[in-house]
Amino acid sequence: MGGSTAVVAAREEVRRALMGRRRDLGTTLFQLGLLLTLILALAILLVLLGQVTAKALPVLQERGGQILSSSYSSLAERAGVRYGIIGSLYLMIFVVVIAFPLGIGAAVYMEEYARDTRFNRIINANIRNLAGVPAIVYGILGLAIFVELLGDVTSGAGVEGKSLLSGGLTIAIMVLPIVIITTAEALRAVPQSLREAGFGVGATRWEVIRSHVLPNAAPGILTGSVLAMARALGETAPLIMVGAVTGFLATSGGFVEPLQERFTALPTLIFAYTKKPQPEFQEVAAAGILILMGTIFLVNLTAILLRNRYERKW
Repeated sequence: MGGSTAVVAAREEVRRALMGRRRDLGTTLFQLGLLLTLILALAILLVLLGQVTAKALPVLQERGGQILSSSYSSLAERAGVRYGIIGSLYLMIFVVVIAFPLGIGAAVYMEEYARDTRFNRIINANIRNLAGVPAIVYGILGLAIFVELLGDVTSGAGVEGKSLLSGGLTIAIMVLPIVIITTAEALRAVPQSLREAGFGVGATRWEVIRSHVLPNAAPGILTGSVLAMARALGETAPLIMVGAVTGFLATSGGFVEPLQERFTALPTLIFAYTKKPQPEFQEVAAAGILILMGTIFLVNLTAILLRNRYERKW
């Protein structure tokens, strides 16, 4: 009788442990520490967002859409972020045209074609390390390669390599590791049985990738690409390193000429306005921060909607 009671008690103890009802003191303290860290981070974010909103609302209510249509000015009442928005859109075109195809193609090769060798594992490790490199390092890389080494190609007369082309290439290279990693993870999430089914009916590797793997990995690929674009929107240091100016942006002269001229972007304008001592410029900078945050929020919301819309569970 005593043995059976002990067995029942042991079973109940195991059941509680498996169901997570038994918690030791260390686990509880660790979870509380994580919760406090989250609350602290959210509190700091809310305080900063409240301060920015308090400064930005008066100028937005007074000037409205004029701040979006006005360019850089030395007078706070005329200052705006028009050229900054256009310049950021130009940079996003570089990301879409260069980083997305190269990143997706590299991930497809590494996951579907490359063999699991020591050399390929080293490449994968380096790609993941590059994703965590600070943005200023990519700015130095862009300065050394696109401004100094390839300055004759990336610049027009009197620009000396510090052009929109240099900035776009630098930003595209900066987000390229992120695109590769997110695409590789999306491809890895596709069940191997789906590939084997395609091979079983006589399809080639490319046909399996094109018709089965890529369509099923598309939600993860789109989400990662959009999030990479969101990061590129908010970067300032690489653009300053490769010559982003305060308020000039060439918008005429064909297609090639503006690419070889000086440029600006929304983070650069915000940085320029915050350096001015007048409180009016601080309000304009706060309005620019809200516009930038709203743009990034919309980009992230797009990524979430794409993930929820096309997500598949295996």
